[in-house]
Amino acid sequence: MISECKFCRIASGELPAFRVFEDDCCIAFLDNRPLFSGHCLLIPKLHVETLSDLPDRLVQPLFSDARLLARAVETAMEAEGSFVAINNKVSQSVPHLHVHIVPRRRKDGLKGFFWPRNPYRDEEQAVQAAARVRAALDHSR
Repeated sequence: MISECKFCRIASGELPAFRVFEDDCCIAFLDNRPLFSGHCLLIPKLHVETLSDLPDRLVQPLFSDARLLARAVETAMEAEGSFVAINNKVSQSVPHLHVHIVPRRRKDGLKGFFWPRNPYRDEEQAVQAAARVRAALDHSR
């Protein structure tokens, strides 16, 4: 853990987040500036800055979790599909590897990599979105 890393602090429980998933390798939580409701970030508990820094032993668990979470987000948010992405350095707002898992629908307004953020209208909406993703994960195991 890097003490000044925001995501390390979330992983340790020092900072709050709307957690939806955790296993030995990773933690997932709602993005605090979501593209759409249900937009999650999946991070390794180990502090690594980019995908290139990820140790081989964590590649399979991270991507298995990403696949599991993508299915759950699609189900929970009644989405037609999902967008799964990793920014490495450029556009990486927190220098800790994180996988974006975003529910998608046809004609949802996302065009390329330039799109507006749609914040939760209030905490209750975030609580509900997190609960839906957690419930979908529970059913998919």
